[in-house]
Amino acid sequence: MSKGPAIVIVGAGQAGTAAAIALREAGWQGLIALIGNEALGPYERPPLSKATLLEETDLGPKLLVTPERLAELSISHFQGRNVVSIDRAAHTVTLSDGTQLAYERLLLTTGARPRRLSIPTAEGSRVAVLRTYADALVLRRFISPRRKVVVIGGGFIGLEVAASAVARGASVTVIESGPRLLMRAVPSSMAELIKAKHERSGVRVETGATVERVGAVEGRSKVILAEGRTHLADLVVVGIGAAPNIELAHAAGLAVNNGIALNEMLATSDPDIFAAGDCCSFPHRLYGERIRLEAWRNAQRQGAVAAANILGANRPYDDVPWFWSDQYDETLQIAGLYREEHFPVSRNLGANGRVVFYLAADGRLVAACGFGSLGAIAKEIRLAEMFIGRRLAPKVEALADPAVNIKSLLI
Repeated sequence: MSKGPAIVIVGAGQAGTAAAIALREAGWQGLIALIGNEALGPYERPPLSKATLLEETDLGPKLLVTPERLAELSISHFQGRNVVSIDRAAHTVTLSDGTQLAYERLLLTTGARPRRLSIPTAEGSRVAVLRTYADALVLRRFISPRRKVVVIGGGFIGLEVAASAVARGASVTVIESGPRLLMRAVPSSMAELIKAKHERSGVRVETGATVERVGAVEGRSKVILAEGRTHLADLVVVGIGAAPNIELAHAAGLAVNNGIALNEMLATSDPDIFAAGDCCSFPHRLYGERIRLEAWRNAQRQGAVAAANILGANRPYDDVPWFWSDQYDETLQIAGLYREEHFPVSRNLGANGRVVFYLAADGRLVAACGFGSLGAIAKEIRLAEMFIGRRLAPKVEALADPAVNIKSLLI
């Protein structure tokens, strides 16, 4: 058993690591235990579908914090271990090796896991997902020139893997069951731009195509569609979304609602237990609804806010949602939450790309989505984020006119 007051963090990803560092920097003097189920130091996940797949040698993951920095901050990192149970009455957690840790406050940053295919998949077929560094190494080993890669799912992860695979010389087909790419994430006009970019780069995109089963033929995978067509592949990558890791919280009797259910302060139904990152849902005052976000920046910022609230800050989490995805030499950035009923205003940046702003019925800017060169898109989305956070209602004509500096509308 640990001695003295302790804050235990379950999950050593972006949210958990950010929280651990923020706790120490805010002056917490007690034990901080950061528990991760991988035998690696805390590392960034966004490069896994991009830089890691493109590297020719194993350079290791991009670390969020070095072991030396963890030691300097006196953060105890428990590597390669799971928390198997939470005893809320005793304020303890039990690890997979039998270790028990007592906590004063507990933070759950258990993340999410890739959704698996629910269709028949033959033994001997090579079907992979991407979530960990080990997953990325497996994918890289089988992605090479003249090899055939089939990606099931036209979301962020699937498209990023497709871009990296075709850059490595593989023949790539993306299969999406919905009528278009990025159904949940971006408007149809932006999805068409991204689809065109992939097709120009050599990716074959099939939408409205349902995979019925995956067979195995002479060491290769046979992807069989509902209408009978087939694709032979050296590797099948599944990118059909992620499910929040709620099992530990659920077993402990915590409220669950599309993830571990939190209040605005990121506390669970137990006031001594908080959560942050991909594993949790929370009410967002800007949108008046409960949401769950799977995004790098959300995890980082929620981790820091959860740490502050564990120490008594009582600060609501209401950051504007922000997402990004690299697609070849261009970037996709999104601020806010887009809904079909929102009024779109398109801003054509010429060769630099396009931004679409979305207005609520009362004229407030509530979301913006841009695709194009990083410099131009990042600036526009950053300013849109300010409008969204301040609940401003800019004039439609000004938003649509690329000659108008959006920053001037903030004054």
